[in-house]
Amino acid sequence: MALALIGAVPASAQSGAGGSAAALAAYRINPGDELDIFVWGEERLQRTVRVLPDGTFSFPLVGKVDALNALPSEIEARITKGLEGQYRTAVPQVTVSVKTPQGMQFSVLGKVRSPGSFNPGRYVNVLEALSFAGGPTEFASLGNVVILRKTPNGAQAVRVRLSDLMRGSTDNLSNDSLPLVRGGDTVIVP
Repeated sequence: MALALIGAVPASAQSGAGGSAAALAAYRINPGDELDIFVWGEERLQRTVRVLPDGTFSFPLVGKVDALNALPSEIEARITKGLEGQYRTAVPQVTVSVKTPQGMQFSVLGKVRSPGSFNPGRYVNVLEALSFAGGPTEFASLGNVVILRKTPNGAQAVRVRLSDLMRGSTDNLSNDSLPLVRGGDTVIVP
C-alpha cells in the first residue's frame, strides 16, 4: 500500500463537493450500508440488503449488483436494467433508499480520551470526529493531526492543523482547515 503525504488537499477533493454543510455531496453507497429496495407492485422483489465489503450485493433476477460509491439513483438504474428481460412491458418503478448508513464508520487513534471506531450516520468534520473520541488529551499535538484515507491507489495522508483553532483563533478557518471525515478514514492524533 502506497502512502502519499500531502500538505493540503482542496476542499472539493476532501468532501466530494464544496465541503460546507450547505453544499454537502450526495451520499454514495459504502460497504456495510443497509439498503431498502422496492420494485413497486412486486412484493417478492422487496428486500433489505447489506452491501458486502467488496461493494456488491445480490438481488433476485438481477444477480450481483456493484454498489460501491454509487448514488441510490444509479443503483435503481442498474436494477431496472437487470430486470428488463423479466418483463414484456416496462419494468415497474425501482426505489433504493439507504436504511442504515453503516459505511460512514471512521476511527480515531492516538492522544484522545476515548479512541475507537465511530459511526455517526452523518457527515462530520475532523473536529467533530475528535469530539466523538472525547477530545484530545493534554499532551496531544494538534498541529500534526493526520487523516489516513483509503483510495484506489493506496493510502493518502491528509494533514490537519487544529492547534490554532483549539486555542480560539478562527482567523484562518476554512473548508481546508476542517476537512470532512469519510467512511473508512482513520484520524490519528499524535
